[in-house]
Amino acid sequence: MKALLINGSPHKEGNMYIVFIAVILLALALSGCGRTEENSGEGSEIRKDAAEDTVEGIEGDTAVKDGEYYTLETKVVDVIGDPAFGDYGRLIFPADRAVDENLELKDVGEILTWYNNVNPERTVETANYLKDQVLSGQRVFYDIYTEEEKAEDPDKEDTGLFFFRGDQGEKTAIVNAGGGFVYVAAMHDSFPHAMELSEKGYNAFALIYRPGADTACEDLARAIAFLHENAEELQIDMSHYSLWGGSAGARMAAWLGSYGTAAFGERDYSEPAAVIMQYTGLSDVTGNEPPTYACVGTSDGIASYRSMESYISRIRENGTDAQIEVFDGLRHGFGLGEGTVAEGWIDRAVSFWERNMNY
Repeated sequence: MKALLINGSPHKEGNMYIVFIAVILLALALSGCGRTEENSGEGSEIRKDAAEDTVEGIEGDTAVKDGEYYTLETKVVDVIGDPAFGDYGRLIFPADRAVDENLELKDVGEILTWYNNVNPERTVETANYLKDQVLSGQRVFYDIYTEEEKAEDPDKEDTGLFFFRGDQGEKTAIVNAGGGFVYVAAMHDSFPHAMELSEKGYNAFALIYRPGADTACEDLARAIAFLHENAEELQIDMSHYSLWGGSAGARMAAWLGSYGTAAFGERDYSEPAAVIMQYTGLSDVTGNEPPTYACVGTSDGIASYRSMESYISRIRENGTDAQIEVFDGLRHGFGLGEGTVAEGWIDRAVSFWERNMNY
């Protein structure tokens, strides 16, 4: 992990970021505030003996019956415990956050600290999409570590890739949610993005990683390796792939794009055709950045839009394609930005990726 040990590296900036987030967490704890303001390596092959993502053979009563749809009033714990999802249901929502047994899907924003514009209807749609995929016989979750690796490091149990299928043989995107390297806010910050990309025909994977700057980057490197090694079986194209991320997830995408997979313990795989970043205040520019798109709001109290403008400007000065969109009045963690001035940004980000597939 050479990139983690040099001056100006992800390790240095990641630690500063974690300290900043810890201060915010303490302030939230003292104020009683936990609600959003608005709503590979070797041996990582796909396990043939893994439980299939179907409900065939499930017996007994379930909180959410097979074929029934989740609603805004469905309890989060009932989605987590739905037998359709097997053991990985716990990873659909933040595994590192306590979930009240009475919390409903319409109120998921309560456990997504730092996030704004959480869309309850999108939460329900995403949960139903995942269950529909399972009931139709599609596998939606893949381990990236072997059972032996997870036994050696139990924290690796809470990792994996959720697959949002596009067209067979189409290009691939890996999407990384934020959460301050404290938790993984996939339901708002990566699942909706991956679903949108799949609807455009691309194969999209949402990574569930171990919180912590170092471990998160190691997990993303392993995910990239896993997808390269299993591309044929997954029926995906890993040439000109893209890395996406919001907040802490954007840092992960940028660091892997700049330093490469070999710096985080895997073989040296090709760099992404594009990095798509939302609301994160990176400062270090290595000169090795891939083409980079960024977006952020002017009222973001965590990631300064001026810092992001400077970051993108310096990438451009190095002769690399880079683009930024700044949205007036938006705060941190707006996700897809549905119903805001940012709505549609993902279409422009996809266009940015597409134009860089040819380089």
